[in-house]
Amino acid sequence: MIPHLAGLLGITMNTKATPGDWKKAIVVPTYKGGDRSVVGNYRPVSLTSVVCKQIEHVITGHRRQV
Repeated sequence: MIPHLAGLLGITMNTKATPGDWKKAIVVPTYKGGDRSVVGNYRPVSLTSVVCKQIEHVITGHRRQV
């Protein structure tokens, strides 16, 4: 799996472009408490690409080491 992530990172860094799927998110309302019929009792949670999160983690770790 690591070689595949490294390949994606290389492509992303060389082209300086982020794949379109990495920019998309599914927003799901999450119940916080109180009356379930009140919209204010929900908060949005964005479900984003796991691969994008892993690449961001690698980049952040690399920047700290440099």
